[in-house]
Amino acid sequence: MSRNEGKPRADIYARITDRIVADLERGVRPWVRPWNAVNAAGRITRPLRHNGMPYQGINVVLLWLEALSRGFTSPMWMTFKQALELGGHVRKGENGTMVVYANKITKTETNDNGDDVERTVPFLRTYTVFCVEQIDGLPDHYYARPAPSAPPVQRIAHVDAFFANAGATIRHGGDKAFFAPSLDVIQMPPFETFRDAESYAATLAHEYVHWTAPAHRVNRDLSRYAKDSSERAREELVAELGSCFLCADLGIAPELEPRSDHASYLASWLEVLSNETRFIFAAAAHAQRAVAYLHGLQPKAAHIGEAA
Repeated sequence: MSRNEGKPRADIYARITDRIVADLERGVRPWVRPWNAVNAAGRITRPLRHNGMPYQGINVVLLWLEALSRGFTSPMWMTFKQALELGGHVRKGENGTMVVYANKITKTETNDNGDDVERTVPFLRTYTVFCVEQIDGLPDHYYARPAPSAPPVQRIAHVDAFFANAGATIRHGGDKAFFAPSLDVIQMPPFETFRDAESYAATLAHEYVHWTAPAHRVNRDLSRYAKDSSERAREELVAELGSCFLCADLGIAPELEPRSDHASYLASWLEVLSNETRFIFAAAAHAQRAVAYLHGLQPKAAHIGEAA
């Protein structure tokens, strides 16, 4: 899709994509930035709706980016109407943040033969939300900060259990992390070679997102991964976003420094984003499905839905 399309829906894609491109052109991955924000230390989470449910997909990236750029430390967001219904009011002069809602509708049409056929039509709309730090008068619990992170031993034990429950075969050795589709194996460097347990977990989360791709899992096509640099860049962005989403769900802060083998993807991402305004939306949706699949493998899993 060309970024010059004049359709209103294309404008939504372009507005969001342009903002992400601006950061990538400076060598900054906007979906990683919240992790090293000083005021977010120990309080990493997905952005949350007024009812405590986490946002999904591209909205996670949008609200993380907005929170960092405006200095918000609360993860809670709500619409103007929701604030009113809860007894609060958005302060005068506050500007809201755009998020999106994507879905599909089914239409019945008559074809050239006079037969009624059903056609699925995707649609995208935007709405505006405000961080609770922009709202006065809400019940006290909306202003409470997330509880401190669990002690490292407990937190990492929980992460180890999550990955063990997911059930991938993981082999350790060498100095590279990768998923080998032909063997259905995740290869990881030894734990001791990582800077800390959080960095190991973030890297393993990235490879686990790759692991979800085969047809008997979420069915994400990797057939051209080794042959096409553009397809490889797409899949790496899915895995990177999925790692960030999953680490937020598990309550850990992932690696702060970019992986050396991903530095080259910045240029590829910029090239694709410059021509396809839906690229980041699709990558975030694929990442969301991968993370939801991994949550679904947990005992008594609390399923994370796929809608934005």
